[in-house]
Amino acid sequence: MPDIVSPAISDYLLAHSSPADNVLRELAIETARAFPDAAGMQISHDEGELLTMLVQLVGATAAVEVGVFTGYSSICIARGLAPSGTLVCCDVSEEWTSIARRYWDRAGVADRIDLRIAPAIETLRALPAEETVDFAFIDADKDGYPAYYAELVTRVRPGGLIVLDNVLRGGRVVDPTATGTADLAIRKVNDLVVGDPRVSVAMLPVRDGVTLIRKR
Repeated sequence: MPDIVSPAISDYLLAHSSPADNVLRELAIETARAFPDAAGMQISHDEGELLTMLVQLVGATAAVEVGVFTGYSSICIARGLAPSGTLVCCDVSEEWTSIARRYWDRAGVADRIDLRIAPAIETLRALPAEETVDFAFIDADKDGYPAYYAELVTRVRPGGLIVLDNVLRGGRVVDPTATGTADLAIRKVNDLVVGDPRVSVAMLPVRDGVTLIRKR
């Protein structure tokens, strides 16, 4: 997929966001070395700073992340949690999350993270049905987005926030020839959230597209 952010703009964005610390920089380097074909799944640092700020603004103590990879976004979310906050992390890969566990320890957030290795939809359906989630971040298999959203929106409290990543699919959302299952799923969830009367929605051209969904 093409990057909607040019290299020059990318450099400018990073230069004008709070810088990554050594833990995040070293995690990004190790991820690129260990998984060169998958490293693009890791969020950029400016998006990580946005996640931390959003979590802080919501005052979150209960958060959920769908899609961990090597743990960069988990660190950013966990750092924004209020004291005694907890982040439930959903992933299916022991290999990827073994790196995440090491860096969670180094970042001092391991005690805030509850990693659950299982299909994310099973983990979400097993969460309490009450509206107790303050913040959720979805950045996993795109085919699963509509189902993940459906499970989380009923569990997020009024005033809570769901964040969807990669909602532009490198511009494929406006390409009628893009008919892959992931493309169709992202279009479906984009239409679903904007038409959902339970939420207010703002889609932003941040990196590959980020949608902020606030529960009314």
